[in-house]
Amino acid sequence: MFLKFHADRIFTGDAMLHDAVLITTPDGVVQDIVAPGEAGDGVEHHGGIITPGHINCHCHLELSHMKGMIAEGTGLPRFLASVMKAPAADTSAKLQAMTTVASEMHAGGIQAVGDISNHTLSLQPKIQSAIHWYNFLEISNLDDNKASFKLAMFDKMRREFLRYFPSTVLSPHAIYSVSPETFRLLNQYTADHTITIHNQECKAEDELFQYGTGDFLPFYQAIERPVLPITVSGKSSLQTWLPWFNQQQRLLLVHNTCTREDDLVFALDYAAQAGLELYFCLCPGANWYIERKLPPIEMLMQYNCHIVLGTDSYASNRQLSLVAEAALLKQQFPGIADDVLLRWMTSNGAQALGMEAQLGSFTKGTRPGVVRVDDDFSNAQRLL
Repeated sequence: MFLKFHADRIFTGDAMLHDAVLITTPDGVVQDIVAPGEAGDGVEHHGGIITPGHINCHCHLELSHMKGMIAEGTGLPRFLASVMKAPAADTSAKLQAMTTVASEMHAGGIQAVGDISNHTLSLQPKIQSAIHWYNFLEISNLDDNKASFKLAMFDKMRREFLRYFPSTVLSPHAIYSVSPETFRLLNQYTADHTITIHNQECKAEDELFQYGTGDFLPFYQAIERPVLPITVSGKSSLQTWLPWFNQQQRLLLVHNTCTREDDLVFALDYAAQAGLELYFCLCPGANWYIERKLPPIEMLMQYNCHIVLGTDSYASNRQLSLVAEAALLKQQFPGIADDVLLRWMTSNGAQALGMEAQLGSFTKGTRPGVVRVDDDFSNAQRLL
């Protein structure tokens, strides 16, 4: 017995088909896509678009308990300070929030998540979840002399994650929170891995490395680092940190809100020379929440960049729905075609996380999940 899903449009992960029927096994293994006249009996009819399960390439599940706690529009340095100073929640409240949010994301059509972890607390909610998890164990360390210790500590945590999740890697937080020696060691440690980094989320990030000035200086003082801990390079943050990597990594650059054309040209040229693969992860809901700004999407598209989508966390977003992120982009950039947005949400994301063999498309034999999306991207409903 097979399940048969009909819709006005079916997005396969690569192409948009009109008036077609998707056929799967009861547990979701894709068998075929056929014309309605070839499907036989027992077809479920749906409006909107049927898509593979969505791939959320950037999330902080650990911050699920912080919904509504941080003011909007403060700018990144003040946002970071607010997160660090937020009242502590007890462990049971954090675990319950993570469990609830993981279920919410899955019900909303998210099949896999690239998640930032700073400790092991998220392990149990993830083990219980139906979502596929790619765990980025995020290192922040401003002291070169502590770099080896930090990597050893996070490598121990990685071994705990690996008991349940083979897709677990160490990753740097951001250029403003990682010392040169930490970057050097991470480059060697992550050869041939998929890793992630927060990139150019605000203007102050570039100003810090170009001139040694800006809104990050009060942030450093607030965390008792009165002396600038990282050398001013005279270059943008992206042009400062990217050359630390040269070991065939696949890099997910997250946010890119203030990336300029010269940064993009530099990054693409350097990646080609160094054997790196770059994916640009956009989290428009979080960018608007924190900075009241959206990334240069049309420029990224002009340069044929690999684009994927993320939600960030409830500390910086009102919702954790990938279709809502796409709806925001559809509203602000109406020229972006539906199939392009859906590709960013599905097959591109699966490729970025190295999960394309099973997720992100309706390729025969895969089990990507089945989701119905409204034509205007206002809602998503999991069908399987």
